Amino acid sequence: MLITENITKTFGGIKAVDDCSIKVAQGLITGLIGPNGSGKTTLFNMVTGLYKPDAGKISLKGNQIQGLKPSKIYHQGIGRTFQITRLFWKMTVLENMIVPVRQIGWQTLLSRGVKKHEEEQAMELLHWVGLSQYRDEEVRKLSFGQQKLIEFVAVLMSDPDLILLDEPAGGVNPVMIEKMMEMVDDLNSKGKTFLLVEHNMRLVMELCQHIIVLDHGQKIAEGVPSEVQNNPLVLEAYLGSTQNANASA
Repeated sequence: MLITENITKTFGGIKAVDDCSIKVAQGLITGLIGPNGSGKTTLFNMVTGLYKPDAGKISLKGNQIQGLKPSKIYHQGIGRTFQITRLFWKMTVLENMIVPVRQIGWQTLLSRGVKKHEEEQAMELLHWVGLSQYRDEEVRKLSFGQQKLIEFVAVLMSDPDLILLDEPAGGVNPVMIEKMMEMVDDLNSKGKTFLLVEHNMRLVMELCQHIIVLDHGQKIAEGVPSEVQNNPLVLEAYLGSTQNANASA
């Protein structure tokens, strides 16, 4: 589904991503993990067009996408959430569901009109996550966990082939985390492909079928959860400290 070939991104002489090659197989939930500063979000930003790689290639379903504008990559079939939700705070929940699927442009973003078929699709998704009663509420009035759910289901409005989730469990209570895990697992069972960055190791190990590990911008390991858990390089770079943190939580 997604291939990066030797991609590199440098900021002020520091390589945030360094000659990194990964593959995301169609139909799987792939985890992308690593310590803070290992290059995970930078890689996400290159895949979605927010950053242009200094070197290397990125392809989606066999088509090169590096250097394309984010809106073009979006219409190629990639949806993405962010660590800090990016919503229109003074717009309603329903309006936030509609905006992502329209042609990007100021006239469209400022338009408050909602078409019937858009509303029906949005309400179906809102009902699925139990938030349909908030359709006319300004999104800023919802809890952070609810805002995360809104951003997630808004991504689904375009029916993307590949969904990138950037720390979906960050700052969310355990009940909401379980709900998100169930939703991702359900969508995956219906054929959706996921790549997710997450620091919650229990979530990653239970949800992901394949895991890629970054450290200092380079891929240091990959495999099924059991292989990654027992990899000495991973334990040294990341999982050792995380296991201790989880044990004390």
